[in-house]
Amino acid sequence: MHPARAHAIDYRIATERSHAEFGIRLLWLRKITGRFEQIDGDITLSPHHDTATVDARIEVNSIRMDSERFRRWVLAPEFFDAEQYTTIHFISAPVPIAALEQGGALDGWLTLRGVTRPTRFELLPAHCSSSSPQNCLIELHGSIQRGDFGMTGYRTALSDRVELGLVIALDEAR
Repeated sequence: MHPARAHAIDYRIATERSHAEFGIRLLWLRKITGRFEQIDGDITLSPHHDTATVDARIEVNSIRMDSERFRRWVLAPEFFDAEQYTTIHFISAPVPIAALEQGGALDGWLTLRGVTRPTRFELLPAHCSSSSPQNCLIELHGSIQRGDFGMTGYRTALSDRVELGLVIALDEAR
């Protein structure tokens, strides 16, 4: 079940300064990585400003990779299936604002290839000031099992574990 949306958006994800990345092991020797250049969404504070909720959408076609051949392959139906599923969506459970300074677990729901599953990311400590949110970078790292999201092709060549990361810069909502 997804959390209810809060009343007002307090911060927007600064698309031009944010990105998401993934990595997967090929034949357990080589790591294939990619970087999604288009991520948008918002950060909403609770009425008491003691917790925040992250709502991030990643455009699958915005992926950049070193190899065009690998890029075509990860966009194909066996992996991200970008033609049918154009976005990856993450909505966090409310997280205490104090966790921005200290780091810790960030639970939420990840929707990938039309499948929504509970997901846990590690929130790295960030030094954010309410007076200058544009200088804040929120970093999340975690992993999923690709089979949980219907990504079952190439089982003999690819690890089931996919590493995910988000680097989110903020802008004040308009």
